[in-house]
Formats: sequence, C-alpha cells, structure tokens
Amino acid sequence: MFLTPEQTALIPIYREKWQQIGLSVKPIDRQQAAAAINTAYNLIDLPEPEIIFCDSPLDALLKIQPLSSQGQLWLEDASAIRDKIHNEVYNSLRKQLPRELENHIYSQLYNPLHDRLVNQLHHHVRDEAYDRLEHKLRERFMIFFLKMTSNNNFIVSELSACHGSWVDFCISVLNLKCDRSLYTLFESLTKNCGLIYPYAKKCFVCDRPQKIDFGSTGLLHAEGKPAVEFVDKFSVYCYRGVRLPETYGRVAPESWQAQWLLTEKNAELRRVLIQAIGYERICQELQALELDSWQEYTLLKIDSDVDIEPIHLLKMTCPSTGKIHVLRVPPGVRSAKEAISWVNWEIDPEEFQVQT
Repeated sequence: MFLTPEQTALIPIYREKWQQIGLSVKPIDRQQAAAAINTAYNLIDLPEPEIIFCDSPLDALLKIQPLSSQGQLWLEDASAIRDKIHNEVYNSLRKQLPRELENHIYSQLYNPLHDRLVNQLHHHVRDEAYDRLEHKLRERFMIFFLKMTSNNNFIVSELSACHGSWVDFCISVLNLKCDRSLYTLFESLTKNCGLIYPYAKKCFVCDRPQKIDFGSTGLLHAEGKPAVEFVDKFSVYCYRGVRLPETYGRVAPESWQAQWLLTEKNAELRRVLIQAIGYERICQELQALELDSWQEYTLLKIDSDVDIEPIHLLKMTCPSTGKIHVLRVPPGVRSAKEAISWVNWEIDPEEFQVQT
C-alpha cells in the first residue's frame, strides 16, 4: 500500500489544519467544552464531574493543589479517557496500515507538529507554570506533581492535535475504518479544550493562550514581550526557542547587559545572552584584557567567569573602514597570530598575500 501523488499532495493541508487547531488563540467555548467532557466521563462509566474552568495552566495548578493535599483527587482518570477514546481510535487505524506506510505518514504529519506544538509550546508553558509556583507551595506540591507526571494524569490538547492530523488523514484521505463516534468525541475534546486535568469528581479545563509568537525558524520567540500569554497574564518569555526568566524576557535584547553573564548560572541562558549581546559589547562592558596584538589584530580575554570555559576573542579592525569584528577563538590560543591561523584554517598569517 502506497500513497498516490494526489494523497501525498494533501499531507501539507492536513498538517496545517491541525497546526492551526493546536495553535488556536481563540477562547474556548465553555458550553461545547463541558459537553465534550461530560460525554467522555459517561463513556468511561463515571458520573459527570464538576467542571472547573481555568484561565491558564498556572491557574489550574493553584486550584488543584489545595484539593490534592486534602486527598480529594484521584489520579487514574486521564489514562482511562485516553485508553477509551484516543488509543482505541489510534489502534484501530494502525491495524489497517502496513508499518512502513504508518511510519511514513507519522513522519510527515505527527513529527513536524510535535516539534512545534509539544516540544516548544506545551513544554515551555508547563515548565513555566511549575516554576512560577512559590517555593513553599512547590515543596508541598512536589509529591503530588511527581504522581501526576509519572501517571501522565492530564490530557494535552497540543499532543492531541499532533495525533489528530494523522487520524484525520487516515480517515478522510485513506478511507480507513474506525468508530466514528469515538473520533467525533476525540475531535471535540481537542478543538474545544485546552489542557485537561480530569479527576473522578472534578475536571479542570484550561483556556488557550490569547497570544502565541513563533519566529521565522519555527521557534517560540518575542523580544521584550511574552512569546506566550494567557488571559490572566500568565506568560512565557522565549528567545529563539529558549525559555527566559521574566527579568530578561521583558527587556529588548539590544538592552541586555553583559553584567548579567557574571551571575547567570544556567549554561543555556548564558549562551543566549552571549549570542544576543555580541562579543563586541561584552568586551567593552566587561573590560576584556589584551593578551597580544599583531598588526590590526588583538587577542583578548574576558577574565570573568561568564561561560563554561574562558572566553578568548580575536578583535579585528578593518584598515579601510575602521569597522571592528570580534570572533571567539579556543581558550588554548596564546597569541594573536595563532588566533588568526585558527580562524583561517591553520594558514599562517605571514603567508597571506592579501589581508582582509
């Protein structure tokens, strides 16, 4: 069984359709969300729960924690819903496909969406929500949090959208058979709910973000403002896909300070700061030491502990324009000429016929 050219041409259409669902910034329709939740509970033989709508994942965690500490919540219901609705639909379709074709469709639909919707959007929002919990609250919440994550006791709408692209394609394009009532319910849960925390008597449903910004590379990115923001102002700041603390994120990168490198302990954040600030500004603001010079080249060292290893830089001044360029060189380099050779693939600068 192979895809026809016509079927292959439809893959980007279904990928885009479900990406738009996963990235929707429209407020959820609470009436439709409640109807989908109640139907799901009835399907696993549970009475309809009290549905608690939350403005953001952080809002949900703050509402869940007091109830969890009082022993009012049980942790098995999300997996029961997934087993009955999500997994039953997936498995019925997989059985009808050769493994090679299943993997091919997954690679074209599920995988690209997962990189953006889950690895970027969901993971950054989830991690920010847990980080925002006050320290004492986080300590009391930790045992419950570990149980939640180990049991995967939530339903992630972004992940459901990834699966939805594959399922929808198999049903609509390949005409594979499945329980249409289950698929309709799966589709309704995905389209009408954000993150879901389902428990035996209560179900917490999060609203979607009201703003999501991706850069040109497909990574969450915004400068001086949140990349993701919910209606209650719970926000996530990101720079080229890296989650930032609010103290950095609310400042435009051109105003970031090299001095932040002296106190930042996270290696990934230091890398982002160095990339955005640039070595030229870092040299000026952190008073780089001159180790050696040769003609218009100067070897510099930043004596402060701002990176995993010492920062050695080759400063180059263009003789005709006076413009300064700065490149990082290995810390083992001891002279300007050695640094020039390293930059130029080990060619000795004395051998240059024309210097640039």
